[in-house]
Amino acid sequence: MTLNVPKRVLPTIVFAQFAGTSLWFAGNAILKELQLEWQLPKDALATVTSSVQLGFIFGTFTFALLSIADRFKPSWVFLFCALIGSALNVSLIFLPPTYFILLSARFLTGIFIAGIYPVGMKIASDWFEGKLGKALGYLVGALVLGSAFPHLLNYTGSSLSWEFVLIGTSILAILGGLAMVVFVGEGPHRRKGAKFNPAKIFEVFKVREFRSAAFGYFGHMWELYTFWAFLPVLLVYYNETHNTNLSASLYTFIIMAIGAFGCVLGGFISVKKGSTKVAFMFLLISGILCVLSPLIFNLNEIAFIVILLVWGFAVIGDSAQFSSLTAQTAPKESVGTAITIVVSIGFLLTIPSIQLLGYLATVIDTKWLMFSLFVGPLFGLINTWKLVKKNISKA
Repeated sequence: MTLNVPKRVLPTIVFAQFAGTSLWFAGNAILKELQLEWQLPKDALATVTSSVQLGFIFGTFTFALLSIADRFKPSWVFLFCALIGSALNVSLIFLPPTYFILLSARFLTGIFIAGIYPVGMKIASDWFEGKLGKALGYLVGALVLGSAFPHLLNYTGSSLSWEFVLIGTSILAILGGLAMVVFVGEGPHRRKGAKFNPAKIFEVFKVREFRSAAFGYFGHMWELYTFWAFLPVLLVYYNETHNTNLSASLYTFIIMAIGAFGCVLGGFISVKKGSTKVAFMFLLISGILCVLSPLIFNLNEIAFIVILLVWGFAVIGDSAQFSSLTAQTAPKESVGTAITIVVSIGFLLTIPSIQLLGYLATVIDTKWLMFSLFVGPLFGLINTWKLVKKNISKA
């Protein structure tokens, strides 16, 4: 039960998650400036984004294998990773301006984000055991806002320099870590969690319902981070082809940030309709927009932005529901292994997706880039539909 949980706990966890995950896209937000100053290659966007993702994957496995969040107090793990991640984030200001340094710093930052986002989820479950449905929506929403925030900083600090974004996100992440220790601490339901067991990796996928939920999540992940990474590219292309002056930084922030409302709304709807139907509908909307994406560049400025807002709302709205489904359908004795492997594979899939679009951007017209992403939602929809037919609707 969640009796007598102080009212400050959930808002503080949400703030801390938002603050900590602002480190995620800090490099992307300033990449255009770095490309000019550091003479980076044209395809740097895909490689820089993939470096953070690789670091996160490596960090996730390392934290799971060493049972870091079980052996140490999660709130202090969160603070430690926020401090180190912030230091690595801001280190680009002081280190030599080379492509290798940039990729290394982003990879290492990704490792410590693995001690922020998943650990924050664990802290929430230690406080809200049995009633995590709505809380999960808020927490994923915080991830969305955190990921989008560097683009807003880049916009508001455009008269300054790219260093402003790195300093701002690092300070914010440190404040989030401190808030987690001072105002949240350890929840009343904290106990030793189910550990990662490599021997169980193939065994968990023998469970049909779990396999369907995991594959649905994989399809969702194929689209999500690539969509976020290439949003500035779409906006710049629209400006170039329509002689408009849309701010790529500002609108990237707005389009990404609106996804937070999708996460929260999805959490509320799932209470009545179930996670399966909510996940299916959000994935269907974003999948349809992938297919129709070449046509949106024929629209006027307002209609173009509205469509991207709908896409940003839907593309992440199913994330918390897929997380809920994978946890609920996993074998009870292997939940730790199941969740770790699904999250790791999901983020691993973002790398070929991002790299594919990075390559396609050099050989095809930009308006066709997002069309190539539809295979992810299609694969996810086919597998999620299997759960819909079985009426598996965990909230």
